[in-house]
Amino acid sequence: MERSYRKISNPKGLVSFEVTIKQTDLWISAKRDLTNEARDLVFEMRAHLESYILRHPRFRSTLLPWQEDPFAPPLVTEMIKAAQKLGVGPMACIAGAIAEKVGEGLLRWSDEVVVENGGDIYANTKRPLIVGLLPQKSDLSGLGLKIETSLMPLGICSSSATIGHSYSEGSADLVTVLAKSACYADGAATAICNIMNTPRDLNLLNEIVARFEGIIGVVVIVGNTMGCWGNVKLIKL
Repeated sequence: MERSYRKISNPKGLVSFEVTIKQTDLWISAKRDLTNEARDLVFEMRAHLESYILRHPRFRSTLLPWQEDPFAPPLVTEMIKAAQKLGVGPMACIAGAIAEKVGEGLLRWSDEVVVENGGDIYANTKRPLIVGLLPQKSDLSGLGLKIETSLMPLGICSSSATIGHSYSEGSADLVTVLAKSACYADGAATAICNIMNTPRDLNLLNEIVARFEGIIGVVVIVGNTMGCWGNVKLIKL
């Protein structure tokens, strides 16, 4: 899948580079090129996940929360915990979880890191960050989120029923969630996207977000209608 938005993604003062291993396709910004370090971290995370799926094949496909497993590796454990809180399958959290684990690992070599994994972001910078909102089937384009340093580290994760191949029970063009954990933000975006079917559902946004703890902000776009909740700063790109 072409990610043309990466051509204009270049946080000021940071070096950006790409790391792709199988289905994991990361765009990373740090103080210097950490391609080799990032690759090692991705290989480690994927090895843990793939070995767990070999032992538990249903983990890959279930749309229901997974039972706690004291023998699961840390990446999988975090996915399980987030999915249980959100009522989704654990793989709904995978992109954010890998972005977060890789980003945290890279902090050993760079005190500022942004990791984007298919639109799901882990951000930890000492300067404000602008994140674009890019719905494909809505006229509400040219908008972004200004992420203040006081919120970081932060997960900024999105789900869509009209972009990409991920399964969604809803019809939202874009749901973007801000949370301290990118793993949790990823699953929360999926959970909220599953509920949003028409612009009228935006009237229920306060009620929907109240079901989940730990969400800092939400942006939902359904057609040409937008709803926001929480600590969200919209700007024109």
